[in-house]
Amino acid sequence: MAQRRRDIEDNGPTSLQVFVMRLFASILRPHFRRCSLSPTPLCRHYAVQAPGAPTLEVFNSHVKYLQKERAAAHAEQSRQADYLKDEIAQRLVDRLLDISREFPKVLDLGANSCNIARALAKPPLPTPEIPEDLPRAPKKPLSQRIHELVCADTSPGMLQRDNGLEEPVVPLTQQVLPSLETLPYESGTFDAVISSMALHWVNDLPSLLASINSVLKPDAPFIGAMFGGDTLYELRASLQLADLERRGGVQPHISPLADVRDMGGLLGKAGFKLLTVDVDDIIVEYPDTFALMQDIQAMGEGNAILKSLGGPIPRDVLLANEAIYRELHCKEEEKERIPATFRIIYMIGWKEAPGQQKPLERGSGQVNIKDILEGGGLGT
Repeated sequence: MAQRRRDIEDNGPTSLQVFVMRLFASILRPHFRRCSLSPTPLCRHYAVQAPGAPTLEVFNSHVKYLQKERAAAHAEQSRQADYLKDEIAQRLVDRLLDISREFPKVLDLGANSCNIARALAKPPLPTPEIPEDLPRAPKKPLSQRIHELVCADTSPGMLQRDNGLEEPVVPLTQQVLPSLETLPYESGTFDAVISSMALHWVNDLPSLLASINSVLKPDAPFIGAMFGGDTLYELRASLQLADLERRGGVQPHISPLADVRDMGGLLGKAGFKLLTVDVDDIIVEYPDTFALMQDIQAMGEGNAILKSLGGPIPRDVLLANEAIYRELHCKEEEKERIPATFRIIYMIGWKEAPGQQKPLERGSGQVNIKDILEGGGLGT
């Protein structure tokens, strides 16, 4: 071996050896960085994790912005489709009415067309489960207890859609935000935060809930409402079957939504206390699926999945969807109209504060809830 090395040093490498060395050099050259004096240095780029917690992007925020702007551009049609948002805003305000305190400054996060501000001017919802002869202390209207309402949204067109109409009874300030996921407010700014029909389009919901907790004053409430997992399950199922029949595959036409079982855990991880989460199903009837999808677009609630293929749904899929929807979800005597279910998740959480009321420890109860549900009373 030593003799062969000396022969190479004396006589130089053979043509075969030169060929092999050049071949290996051409293969390995792209994987190594060149000298810094080279005019076009080549280097291998490695994947690195960005600082902070990883965020999974499900929704395209720019598409959602365009949808809301397009809906606001047709103001009259958008107002006619506001029946669902107005109803949910009224039910949300009714929950705030039960809190007997003054609210100097309140944030309406994701205000849409200021539905909360309009709901504050309406009378409270009737409560048929409470007997009319039962004495109740009169409640001061919320319009007199909220001194300033900050309405914030990402769509200026939707936020200012009704500025030419009658002014709300509550003094309000409209603010356009670049994103709902980053709040530009200092800690302890608001006496309450309300969010009606906006949280289901947020990618990083745990981070947003933590930010809401931060901008609240101690012992201040957060009250929110959002679409839940089984919303429009009829349309979701019929579109999947129509896609499978006409196209041989399934495309995502309806955005994924959070489940009610997840919201309590998310609120707790964000630092909220005294949690209350409940569900309400609102069933709306439409003449056909085309009217249903037209109203969804007029609400600005169209599909905004990031990996959606985009573009209109093919005509043959729409016709198949109409037939499948009526066959699966309409009663025989009610074929002239179709039901659509909107599942609403309501949530209430309080920012922790010294001296705040705390729940009793687990296992300290004196009454078995099973006895009450089976017809017993508190005295049994």
